[in-house]
Amino acid sequence: MEILNRLVDSMQYDLVKSVQKLVQIKSVRGEKKPFCPFGEGPAKALAQVLRIGQGLGFKTKNIDNYIGYVEYGAGEKMIAILGHLDVVPEGTGWDFPPYAAEIHQGKIYGRGTIDDKGPILAALYGLKAIKEASIKLPQRVRILFGTNEESGSRDIKYYLEQGGEIPIVGFTPDGDYPVVNSEKGIILFDAIKAFRKKDSPIDIKYIKGGTAANMVPAYCEAKLQIRDEFLKMKITKKIEQFIRMSGYQIKIEQNNECLILKSEGIAAHAMEPEKGKNAIMQLLCLLNKIDLGSTDLADYIHWLVENIGMEYNGYSLGINCKDDGGELTLNLGMIDISEDQGKVCINPRYPHSFKGSDILAKIKTKAQVANIRIENIINEPPLYFQPNHPLIETLIQVFGEQTGLQAKPLAMGGGTYAKSIPNIVAYGPRFPEAPAVEHQPNEYIKIEELILNAKIYAHAIYALSQKDWSFGYEKETPKERRC
Repeated sequence: MEILNRLVDSMQYDLVKSVQKLVQIKSVRGEKKPFCPFGEGPAKALAQVLRIGQGLGFKTKNIDNYIGYVEYGAGEKMIAILGHLDVVPEGTGWDFPPYAAEIHQGKIYGRGTIDDKGPILAALYGLKAIKEASIKLPQRVRILFGTNEESGSRDIKYYLEQGGEIPIVGFTPDGDYPVVNSEKGIILFDAIKAFRKKDSPIDIKYIKGGTAANMVPAYCEAKLQIRDEFLKMKITKKIEQFIRMSGYQIKIEQNNECLILKSEGIAAHAMEPEKGKNAIMQLLCLLNKIDLGSTDLADYIHWLVENIGMEYNGYSLGINCKDDGGELTLNLGMIDISEDQGKVCINPRYPHSFKGSDILAKIKTKAQVANIRIENIINEPPLYFQPNHPLIETLIQVFGEQTGLQAKPLAMGGGTYAKSIPNIVAYGPRFPEAPAVEHQPNEYIKIEELILNAKIYAHAIYALSQKDWSFGYEKETPKERRC
């Protein structure tokens, strides 16, 4: 099937231009509006990608701006490729405009280039190569474009509620190569504490930081009101000493009787928090060193520092665990503290052999002692396929044929559409040893890897269409351990 690779090469210019057009649409989740369930940005991105699909000669469908698809073929059964058009907020620290899709040194820069606009368009052009080669497949192929993967996957839920067809097999280009056979369970919750009013020489007017639960926060800010000038000087010196000792990037600004503290960290995806530096926790560690008096707010900060701190494995919280799918990770992604209440959003991700309910029970027990409420809980179970599963083996074989690389299936801390719809696994786009740039400033995709993705996806679609999936299968239910 070398013809598929030649056809993909001939489409390189068009594929790159399509990626640029799509990335230039800021598709961060916004305010719900009529006909825009997740805001105008995701709806505009969906309209744009369906126009691209129509221009390539595919029939398309928009399902109420929740999700849309292009389709090829006329078989009774359907193979699906699922990608998402929504993106996380851009954050700060970019060298190039996050929505300009500029090309520098063979890379397209912008939010969504690799997560997930570039890869899903690579799949679309891979399907176009099959169409141009006049290859008739025994099953239909449907490429679905979702708009809510980064904040709940309610697009897939709506698709299924509307009677959307379930694929016999497929993949989402939203993970790593050679293929992801294990996705960690994902928990999201808010830890909330109400503050009783108490006189204190230091009043914390606010602490705000983070832009998404699934991002290591790169910025956090606090405002401290200190009316006594001598005390303010003393606190300032203590803060400066802490900064020197810790090496944390925290700046101090004085505004009359107030101190503004600005903490700068390093953004990263919450599935790999060790690759970032948590700006929120840096600032809380600093504040925990200051005598804030006997207040609920001080107790709240102390609890967060003692039980989370700069860790990313949940050890102090008592939830650390590990199996062949990796180690539990933990990220505190957002904070909103006022004079009346504190709220943080915390995101543990646990390996497939463990139960989310056990992890939540331990967290609740620790929080209850400190009068902290655990609310707005989401517990998304793990996903697991045996390494010798036909879907896993087929996709690994295609990857090896197209790259010359031999590799074993991987476990991943990120959550994908594979958890939301049956018979799907994550497949690419990130190649072995490539840096993780999704959810980070200066996100990019190399043009040569974008093209290679399109070739791999074209051959994967063809290979999956040649298999007999009539026996059916379900994702594995792993044996669970106690955490």
